Amino acid sequence: MNEERLRELLAAVADGSTPVEKALAAMKRLPTETLGFATIDHHRTLRQGFPEVIYGAGKTDEQVIALIKKMAKTGHPTLATRVSKKVFTAVKRSIKTAVWHEAARAVTVTPKKAAPKIGSVLVLSAGTSDIPVAEEATVTAEIMGSKVTTVYDVGVAGIHRLFAHHDKMATARVVIVVAGMDGALPSVVGGLVPCPVVAVPTSVGYGASFGGLSALLSMLNACAAGVAVMNIDNGFGAGALAHKINTLPAP
Repeated sequence: MNEERLRELLAAVADGSTPVEKALAAMKRLPTETLGFATIDHHRTLRQGFPEVIYGAGKTDEQVIALIKKMAKTGHPTLATRVSKKVFTAVKRSIKTAVWHEAARAVTVTPKKAAPKIGSVLVLSAGTSDIPVAEEATVTAEIMGSKVTTVYDVGVAGIHRLFAHHDKMATARVVIVVAGMDGALPSVVGGLVPCPVVAVPTSVGYGASFGGLSALLSMLNACAAGVAVMNIDNGFGAGALAHKINTLPAP
């Protein structure tokens, strides 16, 4: 049950068109629903503005498919991350509006009455190898309702490539910067923009990068002010945080 339906139900009780007992029966599905292997939090949208997101890693294909189908029935936007093409193919048979995002390894289902995208989130990747994590951030912010622009392969090894996109950086409400190797790009961007920067270290790099730890520590030690750092490869977390910043009401 989404917020719109809940408001309609409460209004119907208030004007007497729906008996209290009938409304109570409808609300018994709130706030959770148990599937045996998972418990869906149906109040997540009311509390946080977006429904529970399905994290596919570690779950069986059957579990992920069941969760996507159940979440899509609520009428909310649905997002499943770290899933396989096999899962998408199975979901697509019954949910024709499901979309596969190959680079991000994500499945989305957007309601027919989805609101227009708002604001301005800019996603930068240092290298082409960082794109999968950048795409996860992009898909997340977009399905949550943000307008997203992407610029890829503009790392510090050829910093002049970044400067060609200064106008996009200057007008963004928040910038997500995804980088592996030495993880230097977020600090550079942080020194160029007036908005918050969300840095995402990736596990891209040779042995001494320690699976992204080197980039993580570099970002945590960024000398530019206003840089927030996600966990290694956490594109979803970056997209969610960027969306919340992007949609903050104007003062």
